[in-house]
Amino acid sequence: MEHLLIFGLGYTASHIAARLRDLGWTVEATGSAGTVAFDDAAAVSAALVRASHVLSSVPPADGADPVLARYGAGIAGKHLAYLSSTGVYGDTQGAWVDESAPIGGGRRSARAEADAAWLNLGAQVFRLPGIYGPGRSAFDRVSSGKAHRIDLPGQVFSRVHVDDIASGVVAALTRNAPAGAYNLADDLPCSQNAVIEHACRLMGLAPPPIQSLDEAGLSAMARGFYLENRRVANGKAKRLLGWVPQYPTYREGLAAIMPAPAAP
Repeated sequence: MEHLLIFGLGYTASHIAARLRDLGWTVEATGSAGTVAFDDAAAVSAALVRASHVLSSVPPADGADPVLARYGAGIAGKHLAYLSSTGVYGDTQGAWVDESAPIGGGRRSARAEADAAWLNLGAQVFRLPGIYGPGRSAFDRVSSGKAHRIDLPGQVFSRVHVDDIASGVVAALTRNAPAGAYNLADDLPCSQNAVIEHACRLMGLAPPPIQSLDEAGLSAMARGFYLENRRVANGKAKRLLGWVPQYPTYREGLAAIMPAPAAP
C-alpha cells in the first residue's frame, strides 16, 4: 500500500490527501490539521521511514525552503512532489509560458530557488497559478467586499480550480509520471476583472467600480500580483499525465461552487 507524507496540510494539499485516501493510500501530514508536528523531528523522521511518497506544499520562509533545510536528508529515495507557483516565471507581458521557460526572474526569487532545488532532487514540481474553489473564490471576495476591478487594460492571469490541482497531482503520483515541472492551469487565462464581473452576474449584484492600483489600497503582495502579466500553458500536463481539467475555464468552475441563494 502506498504511503504519503504531506508537509503542510493546507487548502490544496487537503484536497489531494482526500483523493488519495479514497484510493486506499495512507496519508500522514504536518500542519494544523495534520497528524505530525513539523518541529517534532523524531515523529517526522519516523513518518519519513513509513512513507513511500513525500509531497511538500510548504512555501519558502526567510529565503529558504523549511522542509529541505530541516528534513532534506530524510527524503532521499522517496517519490517526491512539490507544490510551486507560476510566479517563478515572472512577468511575460501577457505572453504564453510553458515549463521550458527560465525561472527566477520575477518577484518570487525564493520560490524559484526552492522550485529548482526540488527539481534537482528528482521531484515532480507542480507550478500553480491563482487557486480557487469552495470557500476561496470570487464569490467570497464579492460577499466580503474585498473584490476589486483594477484599471489595467491587457492584464491577464491564469487560474485553476483546487479539484483540478488534486486530479493532476494524483495522476502524477499514481501513474509514476516522469519527474520535472508541470503547469496545472485552466484553459482560459483572462483578466481578474472578467472573473469578478462574472461572479457578480451569477449573484445578481453590481460589480465593484473600476479603480487604479493606488485607489484600490492593495497589500504589497496583492499589488505585486497585478504587476505581473502572463498566460500559463498546460499542454505538458495533458500530454504526460493524461490530465483533463474538469473546469477548463472560470465559468465552469464558478458554476460548480455558486452559493445557494439566501432564504427569503
